[in-house]
Amino acid sequence: MRDQSPLQTPSANLKKALTWMSETLQNQPEKKRAAVLQEAELRFDLTPLECAFLDKHFSAP
Repeated sequence: MRDQSPLQTPSANLKKALTWMSETLQNQPEKKRAAVLQEAELRFDLTPLECAFLDKHFSAP
């Protein structure tokens, strides 16, 4: 069996953060994406690897 990286099997905190971010950005479109990302990283106590994943995939283009 292959070893899976933590991001191939998302943690409960990462799943909660993604749900929260989606809801927050939908309900408060005026809020800056970077601020939502930073708040999610702190609110859900994400690991450095999870934070890097969010920064890479969900930062504003």
